[in-house]
Amino acid sequence: MGSLLSISDIKDDVKFILELASKIKAGEMEEKPLEGKTLAMIFEKSSTRTRLSFDVGMHQLGGRAIFLSSNDLQMGRGEPISDTAKVLSRFVDGIMIRAKKHSDVEELSKYSDVPVISGLTDFEHPCQSLADMLTIKEHLGDWEGKKICFVGDGNNVCNSLLLIAPLLGMDISVACPKGYEPAEEILKTAKEYAQENKTEITVTDDIGVALENVDVVYTDVWVSMGDEAESAQRKIDFAPFQVNADLMALANDGAIFMHCLPAIRGQEVTADVIDGPQSVIYDEAENRMHAQKAVLYYYMKD
Repeated sequence: MGSLLSISDIKDDVKFILELASKIKAGEMEEKPLEGKTLAMIFEKSSTRTRLSFDVGMHQLGGRAIFLSSNDLQMGRGEPISDTAKVLSRFVDGIMIRAKKHSDVEELSKYSDVPVISGLTDFEHPCQSLADMLTIKEHLGDWEGKKICFVGDGNNVCNSLLLIAPLLGMDISVACPKGYEPAEEILKTAKEYAQENKTEITVTDDIGVALENVDVVYTDVWVSMGDEAESAQRKIDFAPFQVNADLMALANDGAIFMHCLPAIRGQEVTADVIDGPQSVIYDEAENRMHAQKAVLYYYMKD
């Protein structure tokens, strides 16, 4: 059965899941493959794309999704995660959770008898990176030989991109201020994947170096949920890493711009870039649903 807490959990099946997502999006798969199945959706953080894409996606696959905020569950009042996992496993066929702490999702998965799918933690965002790669292939034709550059905070989104890019034959660079680098644990694993797949990984505070021969420029908010106390300092530290027209000009001709959303125009990206012709952010947002439908099928189909 297994669970999807990290891109590493699907290391050998990433391409299969993305091919499945393309087929589902094109209407080439069976209708209602998850009829009679129920997905519990636990949210400890606010959400637009994750909630809608899982809810609508599950409905389109023939199943149903139940929204549960932390206020709805006894877990929010101190019930052990292990008890919550064991009880939910008696009622539902899968659990999606958007959590504050990655360790809590690992514990939920440990005690659950049904698949657990991460809808975001402080450590990774695997479903987002699957949607990103689906979007990249749609716009650039393939992943092999392409390069993606993540500009900004070495956060959960960056971590998942570092893992998935080399698995698909992509080079990846990360341009971030000193002190905001991706997690060492992630970087170590990503470099192993890169070595296996003959791709390159670069982490630097030099934007010019990071943007050499880049086909995809990707950024995220400077202040993620949970980092609000650092807001003032982060705005100072990340100011030189704003994605603007001059920065996009350093990328290859035909390069695309990506952002997982929500975005703050005038901070991490300028309006002329995110709303310009190179931006594919709305295709990227839509593909959350298609990629996640493939994940749901992969984990919950009998």
